[in-house]
Amino acid sequence: MDITSNTHSQHISRQFNQELEELKTHLMAMGGLVEKQVQDAVHALLEGDTRLAEKVRDNDRQVNELQLQIDDECTRVLARRQPAASDLRLVLAVIRATSDLERIGDEASKIARNALLLSENTSTVRGLIEVRHISEHVRKMLRDALTAFARFDTELAMQVVHEDELVDDEYGSAMRSLMTFMMEDSRAISSVLSIMWVLRALERVGDHANNLAEYVVYLVKGLDIRHSDLGSVDQKMLKKP
Repeated sequence: MDITSNTHSQHISRQFNQELEELKTHLMAMGGLVEKQVQDAVHALLEGDTRLAEKVRDNDRQVNELQLQIDDECTRVLARRQPAASDLRLVLAVIRATSDLERIGDEASKIARNALLLSENTSTVRGLIEVRHISEHVRKMLRDALTAFARFDTELAMQVVHEDELVDDEYGSAMRSLMTFMMEDSRAISSVLSIMWVLRALERVGDHANNLAEYVVYLVKGLDIRHSDLGSVDQKMLKKP
């Protein structure tokens, strides 16, 4: 049976209800922070804003602290409440999600560090158009994945899963273009390599957003769709009541 966002507020123990709601609330707060980190890191790169890039790099500590806090809360719920069924799936999904959000924070920090490196480059940087395009795509994936988690929306989650393939294609195309440009102009190797690292970080953000969406399906449907063919996943989603 599918669960809804209200399922975890129907326990006899009001304290248990509150603990589960706090897990979701704190996860969304962490999600909002890393979403802002990615947005600011990309903006810093595109606009050459070194101060913002340094802020993103320094704020990574906050992301790490939130992960530790939420993991500790999950551990206490597991120890005290010994949750079962959908409650257990929620706690496990939150634990997995915080790990992916922390890694998204790491990718934002990498983008910020490359923004600082590129700020020292006086020549025109190639690949910024690709960075802007792919960043908009993966940021939408991340936003939708977090919304799907907050609303227990498997339809939106599956949209994110399908979008990940498009991001992979865009990433591959951008990398091939930059490789060609680098071979034609050896003077641009340093700056192009930095842009390639940024694109790699953005592609990884998309992968982690995809993971978040998969956890929503696991949470609501009880289906583990990791490492599964999308065609078979779509069929399972149709069959699952």
